[in-house]
Amino acid sequence: MMESVGVYGFCGCTAKNKMKCDSRGEVTAAETAPTSAYSSPARSLGDTGITPLSPSHIVNDADPNVSEQPTFLVVVAIDFGTTSSGYAYSFTKEPECIHVMRRWEGGDPGVSNQKTPTTILLTPERKFHSFGYAARDFYHDLDPNEAKQWLYLERFKMKLHTTGDLTLETDLTAANGKKIKALEIFAYALQYFKEQALKELSDQAGSEFENSDVRWVITVPAIWKQPAKQFMRQAAYQAGLASPENSEQLIIALEPEAASIYCRKLRLHQMIELSSKAAVNGYSSRDTVGAGFAQGDKYVVVDSGGGTVDLTVHQIRLPEGHLKELYKATGGPYGSLGVDYEFEKLLCKIFGEDFIEQFKIKRPAAWVDLMIAFESRKRAAAPDRTNPLNITLPFSFIDYYKKFRGHSVEHALRKSNVDFVKWSSQGMLRMSPDAMNALFKPTIDSIIEHLRDLFQKPEVSAVKFLFLVGGFAEAPLLQQAVQAAFGDKCRIIIPQDVGLTILKGAVLFGLDPAVIKVRRSPLTYGVGVLNRYVEGKHPPEKLLVKDGTRWCTDVFDKFISADQSVALGELVKRSYTPAKPSQLVIVINVYSSERDDVSFITDPGVRKCGSLRLDLTGAGGAAVPARREIQTLMQFGDTEIKATAVDIATSKSVKVGIDFLNY
Repeated sequence: MMESVGVYGFCGCTAKNKMKCDSRGEVTAAETAPTSAYSSPARSLGDTGITPLSPSHIVNDADPNVSEQPTFLVVVAIDFGTTSSGYAYSFTKEPECIHVMRRWEGGDPGVSNQKTPTTILLTPERKFHSFGYAARDFYHDLDPNEAKQWLYLERFKMKLHTTGDLTLETDLTAANGKKIKALEIFAYALQYFKEQALKELSDQAGSEFENSDVRWVITVPAIWKQPAKQFMRQAAYQAGLASPENSEQLIIALEPEAASIYCRKLRLHQMIELSSKAAVNGYSSRDTVGAGFAQGDKYVVVDSGGGTVDLTVHQIRLPEGHLKELYKATGGPYGSLGVDYEFEKLLCKIFGEDFIEQFKIKRPAAWVDLMIAFESRKRAAAPDRTNPLNITLPFSFIDYYKKFRGHSVEHALRKSNVDFVKWSSQGMLRMSPDAMNALFKPTIDSIIEHLRDLFQKPEVSAVKFLFLVGGFAEAPLLQQAVQAAFGDKCRIIIPQDVGLTILKGAVLFGLDPAVIKVRRSPLTYGVGVLNRYVEGKHPPEKLLVKDGTRWCTDVFDKFISADQSVALGELVKRSYTPAKPSQLVIVINVYSSERDDVSFITDPGVRKCGSLRLDLTGAGGAAVPARREIQTLMQFGDTEIKATAVDIATSKSVKVGIDFLNY
């Protein structure tokens, strides 16, 4: 026997225990436990009442209400990175042929420019001016006093990862200290890529290419929390890539998943094998890595970018080669930016934190210059390097320091006792290889430690391959550290175009979104309900007495648990019936939590993330059954989650995307 449950804010009436409800189903009489001064959300909502018709069940098929996938002429993927961004595309008629965007104007010596820096410049009137190298170069050429009026932003993507209470109102701070809404900046950046891609496609096709012909894919780190993933979708809507009414035109892809899709298609000559294990295992260089995969093989993708490192563990399911996620995505803010922060700390140690802070504000373009110089030297760092690395200090740094302190940069270096950084008469900081390697150490140590923890998990035993991808994976120091720590456990492989792995994989994902078959749910989802009160089991402050029936309020009724395996398109279905035949409205509130041991919707960390309001009027003249069925479905397994309520008598339905930004 299933215990009687009323979905919360529903009064939870049953056929045997009719509560006094008015025509909207609002509770008109309630006695509470005499000792309780506790205020429960269930008591204040007064929403309409429904009760369960059947136990929960999972339906392992796609939602019948979802129409066939629309067809698009081309898939365009945007890899929106912390330090650099780019796009790639493929025509659906030629899925094997992935085009990476045209080479960018500008660029840095010694740095490959298939992608462009994630930098954006707005005019003093806060209108979009330029993106990437163009933004950086224009800003750099401005007169220092004029530059203070312009809004220049770089590396702003990390804000979505680090902001705990992200909303559509969250601000970013430009280099000149002025604040601007994050949503505006992300929308401007995506709109820029949209225009670039459509222009390139139109040039290729020889005629105007319409946005409606394109399926867009935007990549985000898998370790991002749900609000950040949703924020990216909202920014894309604002940029005009898709609309809420046509949401399937845009796919939010998880970066390590995209990399994973690409890696298993790699041919052996497209990889660099670091592992000490036998190189090619008898396969010819035309074979894909997939040829080396057997049913059930497990592999780890380590996506190390500018801001974050994202780890995902997949298993191959043959014959189709579908992927199953074995362990929920983990990682952290251990990207190559960590090396830049260490360099900044070193500069603060030599020249003083007060000077560096002032220099960044007073000479923002020169600071950008200095970090560009550091970036190209950073890429020259290698385990076996013996000669020093020279970093040119901008003239305005040397000049401003003399004004600020009253003595020279050279004097500061001598006084600082930092032995491994010397001054060269050509106006350069000379760093010993050991000094440069020391800047990498904290970030690399964090990555190795994180991987060690991952390899302890039972789901990650017997991993066959470890793919190292993302821009930071180009760093020989990181490659060596991963090889030294895990080379005896699995084959360590780096795709040759390692910085474009995610971009190309995201295109493949857009061409066939069903390739990922099983994911791990990042959160626990459920609805709030009323249950029969059980003495000793339920807390006294949750007791609600109605017409002699004792109810426990605020119970969290779980649809799915955090870290539970979920098949793509899997539906969890529940059926309810209105407590009163005359009831006109049903409201179902959806909640989520990062924990899986949730008992009540009032537990810490539980948040409301959706509300379904179903109008029950108008059965079209047909006789409405005495026990009217309201079916509630939650669809999981995609990067976005959808909830639906259907009135079976009238076929009326309401849908809602789970919303983490507006509740």
